[in-house]
Amino acid sequence: MAGHSKFKNIQHRKGAQDKKRAKIFGRLIKELTVAARSGTDPDSNPRLRTALAAARSANMPKDNIERVLKRAEGGEGEAYDEIRYEGYGPGGTALIVESLTDNRNRTASEVRAAFNKFGGSLGETGSVSFMFDRVGQVVYPAEATDADSMFEAALDAGADNVESDDNGHEITCATEDYNRVSEALFAAFGAPEEAGLVWKPQNTIEVNEAQASTLIKLLDVLDDNDDVQSIASNFDIPDEIMAKLA
Repeated sequence: MAGHSKFKNIQHRKGAQDKKRAKIFGRLIKELTVAARSGTDPDSNPRLRTALAAARSANMPKDNIERVLKRAEGGEGEAYDEIRYEGYGPGGTALIVESLTDNRNRTASEVRAAFNKFGGSLGETGSVSFMFDRVGQVVYPAEATDADSMFEAALDAGADNVESDDNGHEITCATEDYNRVSEALFAAFGAPEEAGLVWKPQNTIEVNEAQASTLIKLLDVLDDNDDVQSIASNFDIPDEIMAKLA
């Protein structure tokens, strides 16, 4: 999400970290389930390797992971459809909502209702994704290491960009380099705060206080939807407005 730390602030406003943790685990289990359909050997299944790295970053218990893989090996596990929704939110912000669902009609109806309720509009696939780049992203807290050490390690691993500030380190790379980069950083600095393939906006749109307030409500409703796996947007909420809404 544009302004990584700002979206984290939005999520932390809601509190209930145990509930949030359960939601994260639920999403990771869905992704592992879908990834394992193509085989349970991570060496020959890049998507599974990516999903396992994300599960490791979230400190998911090994038993949970092994249970999902065993079910997949036995041909069990739920069947989920992957659907991406694209549209516009308050202030002309662009949003990409990725979902894994066992009921396409339910998910489409709920996502559309959320957009409509908070002044947004859904578009066709491709209507906003051209404004984003699909990249690998790894995020570490500021205390993981200093900016120079992170930059050198990320560069050696094959990353394309490193942004460090008081909130942490955000490393991005090409999707095909993601597993190599994330594994090298894990070896150097341990588990990251976040890791995965994301939609990174090419440019951001600043929103005013009224637009930001409505946008946060839309993001909250989408984030609470059990079918939604991830949300990307190109919003930029100024710090002084974020402080008022926190």
